[in-house]
Amino acid sequence: MDYSKLPSPAFVLDEKLLRKNLELIDWVQQEADVQIILAFKGFAMWSAFPMVRRYLKGATASSLNEARLCYEEMKTRAHVYSPVYFENEFDALLEYTSHIVFNSLTQYDRFYKKVLTANHKISCGIRVNPEYSDVATGLYNPSAPGSRLGVGRAEFPEVLPAGIEGVHFHVLCESDSYSLEKVLQSLEEKFGKYLHQVKWVNMGGGHLMTREGYDHQHLIRLLKNFREKYNVHVILEPGSAIAWNTGVLVSTVQDIVEHRGIKTAILDVSFTAHMPDTLEMPYRPKIVDATEPTESGKYLFRLGGVSCLAGDYMEVYEFDHELKAGDQIIFKDMIHYTMVKTTMFNGVNHPSIAIWTEDNQLKMVREFHYEDFKGRLS
Repeated sequence: MDYSKLPSPAFVLDEKLLRKNLELIDWVQQEADVQIILAFKGFAMWSAFPMVRRYLKGATASSLNEARLCYEEMKTRAHVYSPVYFENEFDALLEYTSHIVFNSLTQYDRFYKKVLTANHKISCGIRVNPEYSDVATGLYNPSAPGSRLGVGRAEFPEVLPAGIEGVHFHVLCESDSYSLEKVLQSLEEKFGKYLHQVKWVNMGGGHLMTREGYDHQHLIRLLKNFREKYNVHVILEPGSAIAWNTGVLVSTVQDIVEHRGIKTAILDVSFTAHMPDTLEMPYRPKIVDATEPTESGKYLFRLGGVSCLAGDYMEVYEFDHELKAGDQIIFKDMIHYTMVKTTMFNGVNHPSIAIWTEDNQLKMVREFHYEDFKGRLS
């Protein structure tokens, strides 16, 4: 990717890197004889779906809008899960659905009979809470005490509800196969007797199999053993893994301000509006040609977002030169869980969306204008 040719601000996906991830994920699903589908909540850049469809034959959706996007752009009906479903949307949702997972027994009681009236077969499942997760950040831990996501063992009926063909759980976040192994141990301990009664088990997302150092052979053995033990179809729905390290967010320094010895480079992007996970999770994004500050660091700059939110900034990075207005700042790994969560807070310019193609050309996909901002607020 030739950074000098990239517009600012812009999210830019590298096609070669996306294909590399997809080929690895496809190899895992073939070796383990499981189904891996795309989670829209992590990556919904549908201009890239023609490539994604060659490797992944489905997607998971958590709303009517996502289910329709799956039907229109992934060319297949969606695996649907939502904490709640809405009466006024449910009939439309069924048109785009192949599998539907209920978050609670009351949701099952309310909507199951409606599923039976659909004009095509829809497989029903129930989300369970294995009551174990090693995810440290509470915001991302569905197994936290009192969680609203999934049915715990104490609340689960002794007899599997009629028509339930699958079990779904999702308790991982950017995790490895050894974390999954511990979750499966808890799942079997609490829900083992039901696993022999279902046709499929959806293990949710959080399987970061495209991270460097991930033990793919361990994952494959784990999935094969589980599938054979219970004679079930196994589904995984990673979000981050598909677009992990596949692109950047390009920004440009607009001004340098200094207060009490702290220099801040004000950018044309916003952390709260364009990179919300950096503040929510939180995490520090990696930047091309920048490092964590050292004791002897000479060129130290805080990075400030363009919005008026006081906390819209990242603490000091060390650069190899003095920053000035017009300098390019490239944030790495900004394709997953970024575009899907961006806002137009403060009316700040939303980054364009572009693709760096496999033949090394820049393809502009989308630019945003005043009408996009205004149209959301009418």
